[in-house]
Amino acid sequence: MSAVTQPQTRTATTARSAHIALWIFLVANLVIVELMFVTASPPAHNTLTAAGRFLGLHLAFVMALQLLLVARLPFLDRRIGMDKLTTWHRWTGFSLFWLVLLHPTFVLLGYARLDKISFLAEIPNLAKQMPVLLGMIAAGLIVVIAAVSLRAVRRRVSYESWHTVHLLVYVVVVLGIVHQLYEGSAFKTNIFTQVYWWGLWAFALGALLTGRVLVPLVRNARHQLKVAAVVPEADDVVSVYLTGHDLARLDAQAGQFFLWRFLGHNPWWQVNPFSLSAAPDGRSLRLTAKGIGVTSAGLRRLPIGTRVFAEGPYGAFTAGQGVTGKTLLIAGGIGVTPIRALLEDERLPGDIVVLYRVHDQAEAVLLGEMNNLASVRGARLHVLAGRTGAGTPPNQPFAPESLLALVPDITERDVFVCGPAGMTDAVLRSLRALKVPARQRHAETFRLAS
Repeated sequence: MSAVTQPQTRTATTARSAHIALWIFLVANLVIVELMFVTASPPAHNTLTAAGRFLGLHLAFVMALQLLLVARLPFLDRRIGMDKLTTWHRWTGFSLFWLVLLHPTFVLLGYARLDKISFLAEIPNLAKQMPVLLGMIAAGLIVVIAAVSLRAVRRRVSYESWHTVHLLVYVVVVLGIVHQLYEGSAFKTNIFTQVYWWGLWAFALGALLTGRVLVPLVRNARHQLKVAAVVPEADDVVSVYLTGHDLARLDAQAGQFFLWRFLGHNPWWQVNPFSLSAAPDGRSLRLTAKGIGVTSAGLRRLPIGTRVFAEGPYGAFTAGQGVTGKTLLIAGGIGVTPIRALLEDERLPGDIVVLYRVHDQAEAVLLGEMNNLASVRGARLHVLAGRTGAGTPPNQPFAPESLLALVPDITERDVFVCGPAGMTDAVLRSLRALKVPARQRHAETFRLAS
């Protein structure tokens, strides 16, 4: 048992250390930013413009933090996980959105009072200055990106369209830097504040270029992935097998995902996150996808030999996150792919229970493989079929009492869950109700920091 749990405990400790380091970085830099504003002596024409400058300084800091969160640095991703980083990204995005609205509002109100004109009349007046106009354009683009990210809108927009709109972030960054060069004041107080400020932005931009450009280019040049086989698993589900050079150096783990571009199959700006559906063996990779989007629906038509550009591996939904000696794997629909890979991973503790949720057992993708792996691993596999709420009493497979009946020692297990958002939320609610410790709850929701 110790051979399995010891590395898992090390990984969990490393994850906690990464969280602490991220919080220390945030708090320390916030303190510096506050000191910069307090010690600076900008031309505060009135209280409103002073408030606008205060908000603008924090807006620029939050934007730099956002770049770090979306950089997809392997150091943070392996220790914290894309899901948790994306949660930080989302809350940082909310802060960014409100700062984008409040910063220009206070500045415009202040200058409108100074110029003795209306708020609306001040907009074209300040827009005559190019740096201010660029800042206004950047603010408008952030509002567009935020609008597309609203859940009500997100549900109606394809993943490909959503991702394309988020590429406007790069335009916002360029416009924001130009705006700061001409309009910034708090970080121009002395040489020390200038070195700190532009050092922070150089670090953020360097992280972004490293994680988003350099690392993917180096990995793809080294491994040269290509499609080796395309295997239909069901009417709307297909598995794609890939080969390449020296794949062991990818250090991919069961439960992780890549961002895939199939060259010639979809435009370069369109990427899709698909999990590995088999544990990596150093010789090949396999993904399994359901045809619900433009890219995934066309995978079964991929020609053999198609070159593949992959970013990753990403995610901390791995056996190394476990902290106990027992495991519960919960899959729903096509969310079975990382669960199936985890079941194959020899690093997963031997006492394993698997719950596989489907509407109809005939729709259970990779069920044959799951049965074989469960037999080899000595795991207990339960297929939970039927419509939720149907029958008397209502079918509620993930209600707290249902989970406890299936897995009486659930509080002693690490629980890995992947499936549709509604199912995942229901499982996590029940785990909290059953007092399963937070460090034993692991969910893959494919939320992606863009």
